Amino acid sequence: MKKIKKADLARLKTLSDLAYTNPFSTDRIELEKIALGPAFVADDGIAWSRNLRDEETDRANVKQIAALASDLVQSIAQAARNGQTFDRHAWESYCDVVTYVLIYRHIVHLHPDEFPKAPLTRKAYEAFQNDYRGLMDVPGIEQVAIQPPDHLFACLCQVHRAFYNIFYFILGDSLPSVQLRRAVWESVFTNDMRRYQRTLFDRMSTLPTLITGPSGTGKELVARAIGLSQYTPFDATKKCFAGTDGQRFFPLNLSAMSETLIESELFGHRKGAFTGAITHRDGWLAKCQSHGGIFLDEIGELAPALQVKLLRVVQQRTYSPLGSTEEFKFEGKIIGATNRDMDAEIAGGNFRADLYFRLCADRIQTPSLNDQLRHHREDLRSLVYFVSQRLIGGDIQNNGDTQNKNDADGLTQQAVDWIQKNLGDDYPWPGNIRELEQCVSGIMIRGHYVPTGTAQPETDSPPWIQKAVRGDLNADQLLQNYCRWIYEKVGSYDGAARRLGIDRRTVKAKIEAGET
Repeated sequence: MKKIKKADLARLKTLSDLAYTNPFSTDRIELEKIALGPAFVADDGIAWSRNLRDEETDRANVKQIAALASDLVQSIAQAARNGQTFDRHAWESYCDVVTYVLIYRHIVHLHPDEFPKAPLTRKAYEAFQNDYRGLMDVPGIEQVAIQPPDHLFACLCQVHRAFYNIFYFILGDSLPSVQLRRAVWESVFTNDMRRYQRTLFDRMSTLPTLITGPSGTGKELVARAIGLSQYTPFDATKKCFAGTDGQRFFPLNLSAMSETLIESELFGHRKGAFTGAITHRDGWLAKCQSHGGIFLDEIGELAPALQVKLLRVVQQRTYSPLGSTEEFKFEGKIIGATNRDMDAEIAGGNFRADLYFRLCADRIQTPSLNDQLRHHREDLRSLVYFVSQRLIGGDIQNNGDTQNKNDADGLTQQAVDWIQKNLGDDYPWPGNIRELEQCVSGIMIRGHYVPTGTAQPETDSPPWIQKAVRGDLNADQLLQNYCRWIYEKVGSYDGAARRLGIDRRTVKAKIEAGET
């Protein structure tokens, strides 16, 4: 057996760094270049992303690195058994690369949804454990602390699940898209994955995440990627994951619900807590397990009384259902989102500063579609394709059959041609991804798209404002139109009433009176 040389150990260190770097960062690509040298296969992206190039094939560099890592750890293990010694730093790098080898041998070929299935999980773990023992049972490795196989298996399955969620939910090759994927990964694992694996894996859910950005920029997709990527313990005795029989992600749109309904849905209630509460009911805080997440969309709309109760959940991790003084522990993750200027909301007394700063323990900003396309115009075709794919049939993770793919390709070309001819490269997409989805749907149905309603730029005043400026509306007509305008933006009578500071019934009456 050949002796391991310094060049091999240098490559081992590179692979060690690669194994624990953020896969969506530009650092990952640079480390691939160093590890593979002349064998590196260049592509157009600055970081990993889901685009048309990668829909049907794995990246060539990934296959090469997996093979290189496997050969290298086998060589080092055999050299150690033959008497060659290595220092502690070399063994630390060796353990890192072993994790990379194990995830590619036993985990990445499985769909994340398959892990809850007991027979598949048991089979995967048994193969993983046997391989782990063969690679970790080498003389000299006792110089370093190694993770037990059940915990390492849980961590690597989480890595696979998080990569899958981020890769499929957040699209685009633009720099803002790259930065967003990197930020979401760090929300799950922090910027030090080794430390996360050692000590933070069961603590990150206690830190809330706040997602800010313009309306229609995919904040719920970001929240879903985070909520579905939390650490789930693995029981080595039963050979299964904990709590895989329940829902993992609970989205709640606060702007579309009354204050009482929000409180009941979130905190639950006891029998007799209010009229119609004829039995006990658990809220989402009770249903959400430690490896799940609750998404509070439009959290800036939350009423002051509920802000106080949510602060207690975020700060003390406890809550009480409506009609009860009993305290319960909340162990999941809180994820909030808003498109409001929260500094202005705090200054205006509409949102508690202490709650805001608690929510900002981890903050993510979603970029506008205009920002993405300004940095990388080619993203338009990729984004249109994925919208077309969902419209034609098949889920976002699957190309579907050949006919579906051909129709998705055809709709993509039709939509891109229409957009370039009729909207041009400078169209600002004020409605963001949501508007792009409406645009592609309109082209599919009618062959064209008319930017209207909330898709109009905010700088374009509606006709009733122009009438008001000219003095052509009386006070009642002005209030009718303003109530309708706010209602269309918020989407509910309760949300509009909170925004306007008037009674819900007044809002409804003014809207029903008709627009002038």
